[in-house]
Order: sequence, then structure tokens, then C-alpha cells
Amino acid sequence: MKRREFISKSGLASAGIVAGTSTLGAISKTFNSNNMINIGIIGSGNRGSGLIPVLKNVEGVNVAAVCDTIPFRLEQGVSKTGNKAKAYSNYKRLLDNKNIDAVLISTPFNTHASIALDALDAGKHIYCEKTMAKGFKGINVLLEKASYSKTIFQTGHQYHSSRLYKHVVDLIKAGEIGKITAFECQWNRNGNWRRRVPDPALERAINWRMYREYSGGLAAELCSHQIDFVHWVLGENPKKIMGTGGIDYWKDGRETFDNIHLLFEYPSGVKAKFTCLTSNAMNGYQIKVHGSKATILLDYTKAWIQYEKGYKKEIGDVDGVSGATKSHKAGHRIPIEVSHLDPSKQALIDFRDSILNNTQPISNITTGANTARAVQLSLDAMYNEDIRYWKT
Repeated sequence: MKRREFISKSGLASAGIVAGTSTLGAISKTFNSNNMINIGIIGSGNRGSGLIPVLKNVEGVNVAAVCDTIPFRLEQGVSKTGNKAKAYSNYKRLLDNKNIDAVLISTPFNTHASIALDALDAGKHIYCEKTMAKGFKGINVLLEKASYSKTIFQTGHQYHSSRLYKHVVDLIKAGEIGKITAFECQWNRNGNWRRRVPDPALERAINWRMYREYSGGLAAELCSHQIDFVHWVLGENPKKIMGTGGIDYWKDGRETFDNIHLLFEYPSGVKAKFTCLTSNAMNGYQIKVHGSKATILLDYTKAWIQYEKGYKKEIGDVDGVSGATKSHKAGHRIPIEVSHLDPSKQALIDFRDSILNNTQPISNITTGANTARAVQLSLDAMYNEDIRYWKT
């Protein structure tokens, strides 16, 4: 099908807001044993084992090893490779394997920095799940070491790889919604966030997200994605951070909050709100970017634009397609149509391509560190009930 026919039939033209050629498909590559990337999964819990089937569908990547300290988690991860991957209970033994080119770190938050530092020493390329590191010391040491490394370091904020999100960021930066005035971000769920524990001795190992020693709670595990997005759009870090939260619903012995409410102020004057609930799932995940001319609304894989009164948008020819004129009436939500992959798959494809082409990932050590710092400041603000300021 020709490009013009594809745009017309898919409805991209009718939206009047269309991605360029580069966002409508990845460059095809032919892979062989010389450029096949052998990857080891360190941490095969829900996220790590969940990404194995995704990796199996990324051409040029082979899941060659899996590591976990919990036996049934390790078995679960290896089984998802068709029992083809080598099993390890000690990640350092996996790093010793010279046939492993890269690692995906999906362990508890407090272990990210130490494992990533060892992986850098071993010369492995790294995909480190969000949030990159816990605590300012871990963030700073990892940032410094990775900055001098010749290996690729990608942080697992997968929406940073989304071609839909990139297109939205490009629209905003091109002035489509006018001057940015505010962000409203939320990630609401209704559930206790617990995992089943077959043995009480494994409670803290499995439900590590509930305990401050290991976890940044909702700020690190959920809000961090949206914090990363706001940083990306604005191109700046917050000036000050305020927040509150509590254990107000799930009174089950957890230490991390079951609801959080954060307010960031940026040097440009823009304010951003981040809310995360575990007792009500109304509207689930969403990001609203408010501008003087329009608002953009994002969920996981879809986006819409809604223009303010007095800002009707007349679109003529779109990307060489005639007859695509459309009047965008104020108050009407209009889809932003962009061809894109699942964000997690796209992020892993980008990781592969960065390794093969020796290029800096878009979600890299610097963006990851800045988001991690904002998460830590958020935790400090909530736990200490004060205002935290960004130190330059």
C-alpha cells in the first residue's frame, strides 16, 4: 500500500496532525550470528519475566540467561524462554559469562545501582528498569561511572521511546497548544498492590514495593514515568517539590504510602501535579498538558487534542495529501493519530539499535538520573513534610 493510501485509509489525515515518515516504521535490519545480541535478565519477577516474551519478538535479540534469587521466580523466567536460557541465582556469575552482551535489570529498586555498577565493570550494555537508582549517592555514583563508559545505558522509562509520545512532544514544542501553563498527571488503581507470597519468609523479597528500605513506592514505580515525560517536554528540572501522602486505606503493615499527591514548580513557572491512588481507579492513567491554545490528553497508547475557544485549527494539505482540510472546533476532543508500537517493545527495539549503532538512547543515563533525583526529592518532601529544592 502506498504511503498516501495508508494515511487516507487509516484516518491520519482527518486528524490533521500526522507523524512524519520516521515515526511510521522502524528501519528493517537483517540479523545474523555476528550481530545477534545475547541478553541476560537480572530479576525475573513480574516485570522481568513479562518482558521476556516481548524480547523474543525483537529481531536480533536472544534471551540467553535469566537470574533471580527466588527459585520459583527463576523457574518462571527460564520457562518463558522455552527453557533455553541459562539459569543463575547469583547475578555476578551471569556477568562473568562472556557470551552475554547486555543485561536487563528488573530487580528491587534499592539494588539497581549496585547491579548496574557491576554490569558496567563487566562491560555489559545495560537496560535498567525505572526508577534508575535509589538515593542521591547511588544516582550520582552510577551517573559518573556510566558517563565514562563505552557501553550503552538505557533507562526503562518506556514512554520516552513511544513514537506517539515523541510526536506529541514535537507538537507541543512547535507551539501547537500555545504556551504551556500546567500539567495534570495521574495513575490511579484500585487494588492493594500486593503479590501472592507462598512462604511468609519471602514477604519482603516479593512485596518489596511495600517497604521503604527497598522501594520508592508509588512515586518510583508509577509517577516516575510521568515525571520523566514532563522533564522531556519542558527540557528542565523542577525548581521545588512539595507533596503529601499516607497509608489511609490499605492498613496492612506496609511502609510506603497507598496514595500520593505531588506538586512540582519549574523554573519557567509551569506547575505539574502528580497523583497516584490505590483505592480508586477513576480515569486510570492519564496526562493532561494544558496550553494557552489547547490541551493534549495522553493515556498509555492514545492521545487527543482539544482546542480552546477562539483557536479553531484549519489544516490544509497534510504531508502531501490533499483534501485533508478540517475545522477543529473548540471543545471537541480530536484524536492524534500516529502509527506506533507498544512502548515497552519500542523501548527494547531502541535499546537494540543503540547497541548496534553505538548511539545514545533517548532515555539515557542523564534523563534517568534527573528523573531519579526528582523521585528522591518527592519522597523526602512527603516523608519529612517540607519543601525540597533542586540543587544545581
